[in-house]
Amino acid sequence: MKAIVLEQLNQQLGLIETDIPQIEPHEVLVRLKAAALNHRDLWIQKGQYAGIRLPIILGADGSGIVEQIGTHVGSNWLNKAVIINPSMNWGSDPRVQAKDYVILGTPHNGTFAQYVKIDARLLNEKPEHLSFEEAAALPLAGLTAYRALVKRAGAKNGENVLITGAGGGVALLATQFAIALGCQTYVTSSSSNKIAQTLKLGVKYGAVYNEPDWDKNLKQQSGGFDVIIDSSGGDTFAKLVDLAKPAGRIAMYGATQGVFNSGIPAKIFWKQLDILGSTMGNDEEFAEMIAFVNQHQIVPIVHQSFPLNQAQQAIDVMAKGEQLGKIVLTIP
Repeated sequence: MKAIVLEQLNQQLGLIETDIPQIEPHEVLVRLKAAALNHRDLWIQKGQYAGIRLPIILGADGSGIVEQIGTHVGSNWLNKAVIINPSMNWGSDPRVQAKDYVILGTPHNGTFAQYVKIDARLLNEKPEHLSFEEAAALPLAGLTAYRALVKRAGAKNGENVLITGAGGGVALLATQFAIALGCQTYVTSSSSNKIAQTLKLGVKYGAVYNEPDWDKNLKQQSGGFDVIIDSSGGDTFAKLVDLAKPAGRIAMYGATQGVFNSGIPAKIFWKQLDILGSTMGNDEEFAEMIAFVNQHQIVPIVHQSFPLNQAQQAIDVMAKGEQLGKIVLTIP
């Protein structure tokens, strides 16, 4: 099969021929139609990620058709169009991942290939209203967004919700999910163009976070937030504490701006705020997320598609951070 195999760190991504995976009794072989990029793939390429095993086929996200099933797998999966849950080995506690938890794409071979083998329990039927490319854009970002917004922060219809860094895959899907829930949804971004595009989705107002008084403008427009979903951390986190309403919830799933300054601690305890950590999600949450996408006919936004043999060009586009939505590889 053809695959993108990273054999050494900082290597340019290229297509090579390698063996089709051999499945175990509990596994299936999926003939991939599309795979989506995540920043994690770039960090692995650059050696900036834990637990890297080389050589490795990159890619956490994928959709395709089941071509082979193991002896312990129900025949109903054969020839079915599927979407893959990349959240492996979550463990028995739904609240937190186990010590051996990993994400597909390292240390296990991932989806930048014509075939991938996967435990059958990590399969879900591809939503019929999504193309393979749109479905491939959903798994990692969709699961992360759903857990942070719905399960951890408990966003509800009518609440004011702020999503920071709209434009990235997780933040954009969290925005789409919040709108589907009936929340009054607001965003921040470094780009006024990205904000303009989110307004077309149903966002109420957006603030460019590197402009003066962005937080004051948000407060004036919204009156404050019941829920804030953040991936940046850094020095702006103290402003998010100020923007939160009493009894507000702030869920964090990343820290792109590094160590955060929470500001005056009394604001957190006097306002009775919940500061919540969130990473990926468990198998049940993935299934719930797919059901939610089906119920609301949500379509992940694909910024650009590349053929598999142009994976390096695709990752270069992602590294610039100018996209709105996901970058997808189509697989022959």
